[in-house]
Amino acid sequence: LQVVTLLNDLYLAFDGVVDNFKVYKVETIGDAYMVVSGLPDRRDDHASQIAQMSIALLHKVKTFVIRHRPNDQLKLRIGMHSGSMVAGVVGSKMPRYCLFGDTVNTSSRMKSNGLPLRIDVSMQTKEILSADPGFRLDLRGEVELKARGKHTTYWLKGYKETDIPDFGPEFRH
Repeated sequence: LQVVTLLNDLYLAFDGVVDNFKVYKVETIGDAYMVVSGLPDRRDDHASQIAQMSIALLHKVKTFVIRHRPNDQLKLRIGMHSGSMVAGVVGSKMPRYCLFGDTVNTSSRMKSNGLPLRIDVSMQTKEILSADPGFRLDLRGEVELKARGKHTTYWLKGYKETDIPDFGPEFRH
């Protein structure tokens, strides 16, 4: 019951953040929360919307209180990747809007290989974000992504005057 309460509280908090951006929550599976921008309508600023939303989610996590463990800090990992994909409604009894393709799989691997309370950005997304000088990114280096090989990735550090929050020395890498 505590896990259900925690996830419900967390998803309600995240939904409140997500509503402020031009993004679409595709699904939540367990502790994974998948968001996309640029679908169903194409957007030139899709990467910017996801990046700014990601920073806002880390700020929400910093102040989020776990009811049954109020002194514990959630350790959200965020992975970002950009590319083409296929999207559509699947099923008739319980129709779901689903995403398919390598971009979806790579995004998942980016999240899995990220570090707690950091935003890990692929080279493809970094190139898009670099068009806006407001984004601050640092080279993370090469990481091995399961079934994808080595990829150069970056840490998103902030946007304009908004930095990702400081969670203390144990989370500085």
